[in-house]
Order: sequence, then structure tokens, then C-alpha cells
Amino acid sequence: MLQISNKIIIPDSELEMSAIRSQGAGGQNVNKVSTAIHLRFNIQASSLPSFYKEQLLKLNDRRITQEGVIVIKAQEHRSQEQNREEALERLKELIKSAVVIKRKRKPTKPTRSSHSKRLDSKTKRGQIKSMRRQIID
Repeated sequence: MLQISNKIIIPDSELEMSAIRSQGAGGQNVNKVSTAIHLRFNIQASSLPSFYKEQLLKLNDRRITQEGVIVIKAQEHRSQEQNREEALERLKELIKSAVVIKRKRKPTKPTRSSHSKRLDSKTKRGQIKSMRRQIID
């Protein structure tokens, strides 16, 4: 059971986890033991509210397939249990990040003094550069 917020809980039956062998260096342990976790979560078939589903499907994330399945692979730790916890935490963060509503930016104008300071600095810089030029009689 994965608790996203006070009211939203994902039951274990909707999460598909399988243990696989980790990639990369690690010696004999990597070759023998399946410690990495491959987590799959189907957005469409889940019990999440429709708003959550819509926001997740709108996300442009490489972990979400075209069919609407979130695939997370956790293999940082040496133990299977730690990788399982990390995979669940990543899924939780992904779902939370999809629901956060971003505030709309209000366009602002530069102040009158900042505008005049910018123009003054440009003219000063131009005068410095003009002083460097060759003098023609």
C-alpha cells in the first residue's frame, strides 16, 4: 500500500514489481542475486482520481510509456528491500509532482530608474570604445 496523500492510497494489487539483476560493476553479487526492482504502474487501470490520471498522462516523462504505464527501475542499493522502497518513493514523487499546479507568471516592467541606468551604462561603454579608436586628422 502506497500512500500519496491523506485521502489517496494506491493498493499493492495495482503495483507490479519484479526483481531483476542489476546492471554495471559489482562483482559476483551482481551476477548471482536479483536485487534491482522493476516497478510497473498502469495509470488507466488504477484507482487514482481522474484529475490525477489526466495530469500524469499529460506529463512528458520518459518513464511513462505510450500505453500509460509508469516504468521505474531502482538498482542503486545492494539489497532488494531498499530498492523496492526507493522505487515506491520515486513513484510517489512522480505522482505528487504531476498534481502540483504551477502559478501563472505575471509579466512585469522594469522600473524607470533601472531603464535609465541601463541606457547610461550603454552610452558610457560606447564612449570608452570610441576613445580606443584611431584618431584621423
